[in-house]
Amino acid sequence: MAGRKSDFTLTKLDDLFTTQAQRDEEQLSKIRDIPLELIDDFPDHPFKVRDDEDMMQLVESVKERGVITPATVRQKEDGRYELVSGHRRKRACELAGFETLRSEIVDLNRDEATILMVESNFQRSEILPSEKAFAYKMRLEAMKRQAGRPRKENVSPVGTNLRTDEQIAQETGDSRNQIHRYVRLTNLVPELLEFVDEGRIKMRPAVELSYLDEDCQRDVVDEIDLNDATPSHDQTIRMRKLFNEGNLTTEAIHAVMSEEKPNQKEKIVLRGDRVRQLIPKNIPVSQTEDFVCKALEHYNKFLRNRAERDSR
Repeated sequence: MAGRKSDFTLTKLDDLFTTQAQRDEEQLSKIRDIPLELIDDFPDHPFKVRDDEDMMQLVESVKERGVITPATVRQKEDGRYELVSGHRRKRACELAGFETLRSEIVDLNRDEATILMVESNFQRSEILPSEKAFAYKMRLEAMKRQAGRPRKENVSPVGTNLRTDEQIAQETGDSRNQIHRYVRLTNLVPELLEFVDEGRIKMRPAVELSYLDEDCQRDVVDEIDLNDATPSHDQTIRMRKLFNEGNLTTEAIHAVMSEEKPNQKEKIVLRGDRVRQLIPKNIPVSQTEDFVCKALEHYNKFLRNRAERDSR
């Protein structure tokens, strides 16, 4: 009984006094084709829009069927529009030669738009650590502003008053601690953050490095380039400890980073951008390793055949 009463009280008045046809018509009235030149990207949008193979497939789909799911925009005070959801669809329209983007206009403030932007982009199949990092940070800040009270007062056993990090954890599957680890990554210099995206630096060492200041982080980048090796978790813990004690000099970083790590004695590192430019565009990223291995097999076969010919 209690459940039925709750369902009734949550029913919107519009649903009681309008027909489904009227509601559908009202929804359609908010969808229109908006000129691309009037649509601005979301400020500090954390998710990258890449002109990769997936984008080319989306472009072909848009050319054939148009934009099936409208993008989401909100109108700004100057009459222009701000893109909340649909940055890849907008880019696909640009590449397809379209002049407009089919969009639904929603009435949202900046914080509401930020939350929706992050939620909609988290449906992507592949999300880089850097994208998650800035997305989590933006959403946490927006949710805290919406709550309108200090962070410590957001703790409550009541479901509707969950701490913001607990709420996001329930929705995304990442633990609260993991969410805060991602947010720490936003304190990394771009070069270190790129290493994290490439998988060269793992999460926990990256978090330790995020506590160093910019100068020390750039010294670490220089040592990575010099030694062609990234620091282990243990090394980053020691560097953070030295930094907190005021003793993390350039020389100290060199001393720590110059140590030979057992797990990197035989490690082979391939630069993603250099390898990718040698691979046909129709090969998806997920099949890169398989393609490289097959290419090496063919090259080894070529070398063996040449050696046999030379020995005759």
